[in-house]
Amino acid sequence: MTSPRDPQTKVYSHLRGSQAEFLDRFAVSELCKGWPVYRDASEWKNFASLFCEDAYVWTTWSREQPYDVFIEKSKLGKAAGDFIMHRECGTLVELNPDTERAVGKMKATITQRFTLSPSLGGGEGASPNDGDGISSFEPVVFDVDCDCRFHFFCLKDGEAGDWKVKYVKLIYEKDKVVPVDGMRAPAFRKEVLDQYPEGYKYLGAAQRMLGHDIDGCLPTPNNHDLWLDLYKKMEQWLDGRPDIGLSSSGSGSGGDGDSAIVKTKKNGVVGNGHNHANGHHENGHDHHGESAVNGTNRSKLEGH
Repeated sequence: MTSPRDPQTKVYSHLRGSQAEFLDRFAVSELCKGWPVYRDASEWKNFASLFCEDAYVWTTWSREQPYDVFIEKSKLGKAAGDFIMHRECGTLVELNPDTERAVGKMKATITQRFTLSPSLGGGEGASPNDGDGISSFEPVVFDVDCDCRFHFFCLKDGEAGDWKVKYVKLIYEKDKVVPVDGMRAPAFRKEVLDQYPEGYKYLGAAQRMLGHDIDGCLPTPNNHDLWLDLYKKMEQWLDGRPDIGLSSSGSGSGGDGDSAIVKTKKNGVVGNGHNHANGHHENGHDHHGESAVNGTNRSKLEGH
């Protein structure tokens, strides 16, 4: 659940104001909307135009990446069958005209499609609804929906004074599994879900099964330290601080080793017929291809 505490200690230009302020906020809001519009459609040149040269992004499956590396990883993921869409729910902008910096806040829902297919020799069902007259050998198609808030750290870049994105970092609020046929959904093991924060545990577990290395220390409302720290960084950015140290509060820091950054490579986990990864858990415990979903070992997961 969200906290009743106001995480923001200052008020910036966010509604009304002068015509110049309104136009700047509108320009930043366009950058925010470019993420779902351009990335989902693989319009990579348009997507790249959102960012300044040394921009960074953070996501569950990519962890911290320079924006151009993130684009290449996104291409590889789509080629392997990753099917990630974004629904924008609303966007507003915090602006400091004196420092020519802004933070775009975009409420969104990440929705990713997965197909869990029991192998021909598996024999065990992928769905808890096997008693409903549905074959346990039929593929289980499901979405994971994750409500989140994107934060675009923006500045006026270059002599032309165009607004560009410097950092993108999200707060992950809550997620759920959605059966596509309205009946069947996989049952993830509790010990697998417990590796991820409340806010993106289902998304993280499903993406891990595709072979992605999941960042386990991204901000959520339940982790007040990371949640409040991101708001602190936003205020530092808006106030014009040269280095806000955003990377130090993101992937690769905090936690206790494997619980902070979960790294796995799964046998028999594919996306639309293309192997994402093969092998065993990189934490040293070989699970011999055991699935994170109850009753679905020796099965295949497609993130298409």
